[in-house]
Amino acid sequence: MRVISLKSRVITLLVTFTIITIVLFVAVQLFHELSIINKFEATKASMITIVLRDTWDLANTWEKNLGTPIPIEKKLDYLKSRITSFRESGVIAQAYILDNEARIIFSTDPSLEGKKGDFDDLQTINKAKKGKSIEAESILNKAQKSLSLYVPLSDKDTVSFVVRLFFSLKDIWGAYAQVYQPAFMIGFLLIFINIVLSVFLSRLVIEPIKVFNDASKIIASGRLDLRVNLPTSDELEELASTFNFMTQELVKMKERAENANPLTKLPGNIVIREEAEKRIKKGEKFTVIYCDLDNFKAFNDKYGVHKGDEAIMLTAEVFKAAVKNKGNPQDFVGHEGGDDFLLLTTPERAKAIADYIIAEFDKRVRVLYSEEDLQKGCIVAHARDGTIKEFPIMTISLAGVTNAHRPITSYAQITNIAAEVKKKAKKDPHSCFVLDIRTD
Repeated sequence: MRVISLKSRVITLLVTFTIITIVLFVAVQLFHELSIINKFEATKASMITIVLRDTWDLANTWEKNLGTPIPIEKKLDYLKSRITSFRESGVIAQAYILDNEARIIFSTDPSLEGKKGDFDDLQTINKAKKGKSIEAESILNKAQKSLSLYVPLSDKDTVSFVVRLFFSLKDIWGAYAQVYQPAFMIGFLLIFINIVLSVFLSRLVIEPIKVFNDASKIIASGRLDLRVNLPTSDELEELASTFNFMTQELVKMKERAENANPLTKLPGNIVIREEAEKRIKKGEKFTVIYCDLDNFKAFNDKYGVHKGDEAIMLTAEVFKAAVKNKGNPQDFVGHEGGDDFLLLTTPERAKAIADYIIAEFDKRVRVLYSEEDLQKGCIVAHARDGTIKEFPIMTISLAGVTNAHRPITSYAQITNIAAEVKKKAKKDPHSCFVLDIRTD
């Protein structure tokens, strides 16, 4: 699949915008110009029509006032002189007079006189004979770039003659020229603006996006030390800062993942130390609960490594459930390795968490044993000295270390105290929790 670059999309968008803008401008301007010309032509045609009718009616009025018929040739002479003057002044392009037989009896183009009118003339004369109105009759001739208009001349309500006036449409083509010229100027201006805008957008937006894209690919390849520098003093710089923060967090997540126990996926020694020292630096009150499974080695020897792993997983699940049900949202569970787990909580939650762990572990650990061993209440396995002994069902010893009673300044101090407390807890044959409450 062919990928279209963002730069190409922006350029396409700007070009499309330019074309649409020019087309709309031309259309609006052309409509405006043509509207003005149409109004002017309509007004001009209306005035000429009035003048020609007034000329004809004036001759009829003289005839009536004198009581003597005025020869039709005389009336036509008045009319011809008017038409000739309009033609000479350029008000009309051409004109001729038609009789009732659609024959041209006068024309501003002498070569047409005596000839029959065209098809449109015949139709118009026939309409006039039938008494139909031809006031609004007009014909557009695009080939000759002209517009013609019929003016009926009546005697005693009967159309005697019809004058056909021709108006040039060259002014309309002039309107097109007047529109196209500024349109081209605006088009070039818009193209120039779009070029500048494209360069501006490319530097302001597209290039930073490319930087982020390239950086993301490099980070995806494993180079988490990469940092993005965009001193734009705007949201892009803020985004770059967020991006760099994300890469820093990815480094921490990678370190955590690499340090996590492969079996339980819980954080290992490095992260455990960081969590403990973070609380120490903040001056927070905390309690660390260390775990040790009693008789785990004997269980592992008899039932095998696979069953031993099940015991480790069960302990991890119990610790996580204890935090979820009895602890705080910020409490922490770590796995140092083997059967050694650690939990960081607040002093007021420590007792409830420890009681939950003991109750759940004692209940759930029994599913790991065979029915025969459960009935006996012990298993037979080799001791560390090589002798065969009976070992009770596994129990859990919890050792608590807190700074609620005395200051603790390092993680090493926590582990030293925990080792002492754990020895005391393991002396109890049952699952128990021993909390160090010494003040020195």
